[in-house]
Amino acid sequence: MKVSSSAIKNGFFEDKYGKRGTQFSPNGMPNYSIPLEISDAPTDTKSFALVLEDKDAVGAAGYVWIHWLVANLQRTSLPENDSISATDYVQGRNSWSGKLGGLSAEEASFYGGMAPPNADHRYELYVYALDCELDLAPGFGFNDLHFAMQGHILDRAYLVGVYTL
Repeated sequence: MKVSSSAIKNGFFEDKYGKRGTQFSPNGMPNYSIPLEISDAPTDTKSFALVLEDKDAVGAAGYVWIHWLVANLQRTSLPENDSISATDYVQGRNSWSGKLGGLSAEEASFYGGMAPPNADHRYELYVYALDCELDLAPGFGFNDLHFAMQGHILDRAYLVGVYTL
């Protein structure tokens, strides 16, 4: 299985998908989501799950920053800015809902854009092909997704891009 995104040019995410973009939630979270394409998924795939995370945030925030959680995705293509209005998949809460982000779980249950505070950061997108849909409600956490996927992962794909300071 493979995942690709036209948001990445020469290894770097374009500005519009993060803090230098032009679209923000009412509370200041960048929310113009990245486009992506999934290909070569197993034929028995029933749904996909996505995790977009920033492990470089550990130095600044003290933990891995979750930017986007998606479950029960049945499409293999997401256009840019899909997160803001999508109703055909479930979105979990991102780290903008934590102490540092200050948003409620409801406000942060969408794509939360890239905003490295201290240096260029690498953003990793994991896509999981699953043999079922997951019993998750909007606003689920990373741990909820992690445990719900156990025993259901058919394949996974990965990509990484950098967002500059």
